[in-house]
Amino acid sequence: MKSIAVFCGSSEGAQSIYKESAAKLGHELAKRHITLIYGGANVGLMGIVADAVLEHGGSVIGVLPQFLQNREIAHMGLTELIMVESMHERKAKMAELADGFIALPGGPGTLEEYFEIFTWGQLGLHQKPCGLLNINQYFDPLIAMFDTMERERFMQPKYRSMVINDVTSEGILNQFTNYKAPSVKSYLTEKRT
Repeated sequence: MKSIAVFCGSSEGAQSIYKESAAKLGHELAKRHITLIYGGANVGLMGIVADAVLEHGGSVIGVLPQFLQNREIAHMGLTELIMVESMHERKAKMAELADGFIALPGGPGTLEEYFEIFTWGQLGLHQKPCGLLNINQYFDPLIAMFDTMERERFMQPKYRSMVINDVTSEGILNQFTNYKAPSVKSYLTEKRT
């Protein structure tokens, strides 16, 4: 795995564990020579994970829409900063560059990015792992919701298995190395219950 896209908050969160864990992920990416692909800002968890990769000699590519350059404060110390026109272009460019995707705690934007890329995986638009770094049990309610989706037959078990999660950077990256994408969702070839 050469690159990982990270979706996360443009704020630091209420507890120091979020900042500490974002820095640990950055250190681990640099240690494994994995390029960080992220939203390009120098604020919040976004800035912390990017700075941690850079501090340990790693590479960071930021992708930032023009209209957010001043709001999110573009990180000017990156290996590369790619400016795009829209949020759609940002997500498409991140998806193109990344070999896998990790969501750290964040708000609605983080979840929207994660769900879109997860759905693209279900549809067979990519075969890349999608993970939740479950810092401080932040994603427990979301993981429980995935269980409900499967139980209530709104998600097949093979797609529930795509929800990779761990509480450590090492654990989630180790799971990524063994990831095998499920077969593509098709209403023509699969029994519907």
